[in-house]
Amino acid sequence: MHIDARELENNSRIEGDICIVGAGAAGIAIALDWINTPYRVILLEGGGFEYEDRVQELNSGKSTGQKYYPLKSARLRFFGGTTGHWAGMCAPFDPLDFKERDWVPHSGWPIGKEDLDPFYARANQTLQLGPYNYEYAYWKDKAPNMTPLPLDQNVFWTKMWQISRARYGRVYQESIVEASNIHLYTHANAVDVVAEENLGSIKEITVKNFTGKTHTVKAKHFILACGTIQNTRLLLASNSQASKGLGNAYDLVGRYFQEHLEVACGELWLARPFPTDLYLWNREIKTHAEIAIREEIQSREKILNGTVSLAPLSIAKHRKPRMETWQDSDPRKSAENMFANWDEAREKGKSEKGNIERAYELSIRIEHAPNPNSRITLGEEKDELGVPRANLHWQLTALDKYSVRRIHQILGREAGIAGIGRVKLYDFLRDEADDTFPDSTNGGWHHMGTTRMAADPKKGVVDSNCRVHGISNLHIAGAACYATSAAPNPTLTLTALSLRLSEHLKGKMAAGA
Repeated sequence: MHIDARELENNSRIEGDICIVGAGAAGIAIALDWINTPYRVILLEGGGFEYEDRVQELNSGKSTGQKYYPLKSARLRFFGGTTGHWAGMCAPFDPLDFKERDWVPHSGWPIGKEDLDPFYARANQTLQLGPYNYEYAYWKDKAPNMTPLPLDQNVFWTKMWQISRARYGRVYQESIVEASNIHLYTHANAVDVVAEENLGSIKEITVKNFTGKTHTVKAKHFILACGTIQNTRLLLASNSQASKGLGNAYDLVGRYFQEHLEVACGELWLARPFPTDLYLWNREIKTHAEIAIREEIQSREKILNGTVSLAPLSIAKHRKPRMETWQDSDPRKSAENMFANWDEAREKGKSEKGNIERAYELSIRIEHAPNPNSRITLGEEKDELGVPRANLHWQLTALDKYSVRRIHQILGREAGIAGIGRVKLYDFLRDEADDTFPDSTNGGWHHMGTTRMAADPKKGVVDSNCRVHGISNLHIAGAACYATSAAPNPTLTLTALSLRLSEHLKGKMAAGA
């Protein structure tokens, strides 16, 4: 069922059993899981079914520290969320990613990969992927020329990705709208979370839109699923009862903002041609591979987890960094700029022949070391609905830079040992005393970690079931709950985590809690 909140009478009261704030990847995955249950589910979406610049403007905010994309264009604010233009790359976290590592400060989750495995399998279905199997041995015979580079398998291994083409706004709109127990309210922007007097539970959520109307949503359980930055912003802005914001007794809400560093780091020059399609996107079987580094090597070298991708140098050398092409606050224009540059690079690359065919650009996607000083805060400026805007301070660490450099040094050594070629590092990695990153450093548009998961409320905002510590009926869905960010793109894992939360709440509802 769909209701446009602009058409409701002012001060309407909306009631349900579960209230989900945000109809992006996490919110829609949970809502789908509740279809045909005996419960009334309220799904709030701040935008409509299509892009509206006035609504998108609510995402605007300022950035400091490491250069970042305009916050307005870093996320989409309408039904389906950022799945409206995502690349679709999916892979599960590694077991190591959940462990406490003595060389990675603030690492460690209160759950392990085994706790997510059943939900990863279900998330694969939600994301319209293939089977929950990411082993190279399964995929190597699905297409010809899927041969990995002959690197030492005790050092590097082949990590597989599956590619989703699910644009949630398109593929799930009908299912949500036609579900009798799912009540989707569009143009319903959550602006305040109101707790009971003792702050131990949530009483209601206040929503507004541009008509000037205000509505109240009451439910037994509330789930914030409006993205890492907006989840954080809403908690911090709900400060009329708790001066620091809800769930923020230990000043942790907003801290540990993480992104994936996606950086071109060097070149691999092969001694002879090595025909393989393994590292290219295979549109037929919707998969590709990257070079991953073994857990034992990460432990020995004291480095973060990252994977290296290969792109033909003849094309890659003409591409501009995404941090340069994606600087328009309108996400549509930024996307046009980026794709235009990619098209231009492909055209220029067609004329490259000779040795250039044996050369690849090496790019890394690597986890962001958890850093309490990398954070979201509220600014003094307010948006059109009266909510303080979110500001980002993105701060990287020496461990981030060391890990990027060291992984490529190891790759260069192993390429030489295998006799396949040589690695050339780009200039920004050559000075081992330099811990900084250039302004051209790309982020993956992957916002994570600002309401991190921990068993101890002094170390995290939510518990192992994504419930905000100290508040019995307030939950967070999405990558904001990540304690560490791992190397893979976040959508598969955040979907699995959201489905795990969904099952937990079904158990509570069945028990009358």
